[in-house]
Amino acid sequence: MRRHAIDDAAGEFHAFFEQHYASLARLAHLLTGDADGADDLAADALLALWHRWDRVRAADHPAAYARGVVANMARSRIRSAVRERRRITLFWSHCGEDIVGPDVPAVVDVQEALRRLPFRKRACVVLRHAFDLSEQDTARTLGVSVGTVKSQTSKGVAELQRLLGPHPQPALARMRMTAADAGGGK
Repeated sequence: MRRHAIDDAAGEFHAFFEQHYASLARLAHLLTGDADGADDLAADALLALWHRWDRVRAADHPAAYARGVVANMARSRIRSAVRERRRITLFWSHCGEDIVGPDVPAVVDVQEALRRLPFRKRACVVLRHAFDLSEQDTARTLGVSVGTVKSQTSKGVAELQRLLGPHPQPALARMRMTAADAGGGK
């Protein structure tokens, strides 16, 4: 009996998919302006609907429910794209400095030390010291609190101090060159 219910649900979902996929993809395209990503978004929405199929098919208007899921996913993707553009803009707005003749061994040492830091500490140290972002801009870029930026930066610098020696300030200053080298090669 349970197998029969699963087969019925799968058949209902398949019929729903066939009937609504094209219109959901068109909706996604109109909402995002991304023709290539619209099919993916519609497919992702339908996958989410399948996982909640009991709730969807019990809804008064399953197609409206599906359109709501597409709209919410489109909004999330647009917000993610906007956040990513802001991060890129912040990154590149601080890369305008021209550095001639970097100290390659020092840059390699700093890069190796940075790779040993956990991501959040590394990101805080790099954004604060290599790109001179404020604590607020760093927090906004990483989507964390200012307190997290302060503690992670402090802990990251202490770890770099341990890895690079007792006077990491010249090494931290060299991070600016590292950042400029990474940006200059792209």
